[in-house]
Amino acid sequence: MKCHVRLVKTNGSRPHETASPDKDPPYPNEPIEIQAGRRHGAADLRRNSCADAHPKHPGQQPPNIVLIHLDDMGYGDLTATGATGYRTPNIDRLCAEGMRFTNYYSAQAVSSASRAGLLTGCYPNRIGFAGALGPKSKTGLNPDEETMAENLKKAGYATAIVGKWHVGCRPGLMPLDHGFDEYFGLPYSNDMWPHHPQTSSYPPLPLYEGRKVVNPSVSAADQAQLTTRYTEHAVDFITRRSEGPFFLYLAHSMPHVPLFVSDKFKGKSEQGLYGDVMMEIDWSVGEVLKALEKSGAASNTIVVLTSDNGPWINYGDHAGSTGGLREGKGTTFEGGQRVPCIVWWPGTTPAGTICNQLASSIDLLPTFAEIAGTPLPAKQIDGVSIRSLFEGVPDATPRTSFLFYYRKNSLEAVRDGRYKLVFAHPGRSYEAFPPGNGGRPGKVAEGHEFPLALYDMRRDPGERYDVQNQHPEVVEELMRIADAAREDLGDDLRGMPGRNRRPAGRAE
Repeated sequence: MKCHVRLVKTNGSRPHETASPDKDPPYPNEPIEIQAGRRHGAADLRRNSCADAHPKHPGQQPPNIVLIHLDDMGYGDLTATGATGYRTPNIDRLCAEGMRFTNYYSAQAVSSASRAGLLTGCYPNRIGFAGALGPKSKTGLNPDEETMAENLKKAGYATAIVGKWHVGCRPGLMPLDHGFDEYFGLPYSNDMWPHHPQTSSYPPLPLYEGRKVVNPSVSAADQAQLTTRYTEHAVDFITRRSEGPFFLYLAHSMPHVPLFVSDKFKGKSEQGLYGDVMMEIDWSVGEVLKALEKSGAASNTIVVLTSDNGPWINYGDHAGSTGGLREGKGTTFEGGQRVPCIVWWPGTTPAGTICNQLASSIDLLPTFAEIAGTPLPAKQIDGVSIRSLFEGVPDATPRTSFLFYYRKNSLEAVRDGRYKLVFAHPGRSYEAFPPGNGGRPGKVAEGHEFPLALYDMRRDPGERYDVQNQHPEVVEELMRIADAAREDLGDDLRGMPGRNRRPAGRAE
C-alpha cells in the first residue's frame, strides 16, 4: 500500500492563535500531495525487539509526550475530517503543523478493552480484556503487564493521567499501581452513575485525586466542569514538570454520553450539545498547547490526539459521526474502530502531512519506547514502532496487517494494507433502527448475523461491496493471517482458545 503524504504550504505563517468560543485562527492554503511507498515483509509486524532503540537526539533529553485521548469521538468529528456546525481550530492546528493518519485503528471498539490495548501495546484479548468494566468489576490490568507509563519511567519520565482510567477500579488496579505518579479523574465511564437513562443500578460516580476520593458523588453540575478541570490539571502538570521529560495521558471523559459542557461553550455550536462539547475539547487542546509554549517545552514535545473507539451512534444527536464509515462503537466495522489520530512533533514530523499507512493504538507504546530509548516489555506485545511514520519516512510500512477481535475473544475480521476480510459472525448493528434523541438511545440489533465478505478499503471504506469472488487469492492470504492469529490468540467463533493469552489482573 502506498503512503500518501500531503505537504501543506503555509506562506511562512502558522496558525498559533488559541481558540475561543467565538473566534477561529487562520488556516493554511491548499495542500499538495506526493506519493511513495514500499511493502515490507510480514516479519516486520512480529518484531518486538528494541535493540536499535535510541532517543531522537543522542545525549539530549528525550521528548516529552502528551497523549490526548477522547472518548467515543468518531472519524468525522473534526473540521479536518468533515465536521459541520462547529469548528475545531486547535486540533486543525495540530493537523496543519503535524500529521493526520487516515487508516488508524483503536485496539478494540469499546472503552476498557481499547484502553488496555493502548496502555500495554497488546491486543486486549492477549491480556484477558474484553468489553467495558463496570463499577463492581474486580478485573483490571494485571500488575505483571508493563504499561506505557512504567516503560517511560525507565527513561526518567514524570508521569500523570488526567481523566478517565477504566482499566480497573479496585485497590491495586488503579493508575498509581501502574506507573503513574499522579492521577486526577474518573475511574470509569461518566455514564456509570445513578442517572443512566436505562438503569438506576449504578452507584454514585466518584472523582479521584491520587488514591483519594475527592468527590464521592459527581453531580450533573460537576460533569459540566470535567473538561475544564481536566484541562486545569493538565496545564498544572505541564507547568510543574516543564523541565521534563514528562508523559501526560489526558483522557477526556467527553464526548461520551451523558454530554455535559461548561457555560463557556454552552449553546455556541450550530450542531447542538455535541458540537458544544467538541468545541470545549478543542479549547482544551489549545490550552495544552499554550502551556507547552509558555513553559518552553513545546519544541521538545510530541502530542498525539486520538479516540478510544468510534461513536455510539444510536444516541443520535448526542453521538458523533463516523464520517460515512459503516456501523459504530461496539462493532469491528470501520465506524467502530477507525478513528482520528494526529501527531504533532515540531522539527521532526513534517508539517501538514497525511499518512495513509496502517497503524493502531497498540503501536504507540513501542513507538514511544523507541523514541525514549527504553527496552520493550519482557512479555510479548503486538504493537510495532511507527516512529518512521511519525518522521515522515515515505517508504516505511511498519504495520502490514491488523486483527479485529471483539466480544470475549472472537476474531471478526482481519485486514492488510488494502483489503479487509470480515468473517461470518453475530454482532451489533445500528442500521435497522432510527437513532435516539436528547440523550436517550435508540434500539440496536445485538446478534445480527453478518456473512463472510471481502472489502477493498481503497475503493470502498464504507464496506458495502463484497469482492471475495473477484479476489480469491486475497481471501486465501488473509485466511492465512487469521489462522496464525487463531493459533496464537484463539477465536471463540472457531472454538479455539489460543496458546499465548495471559490473564487479566483481579482484586480479591
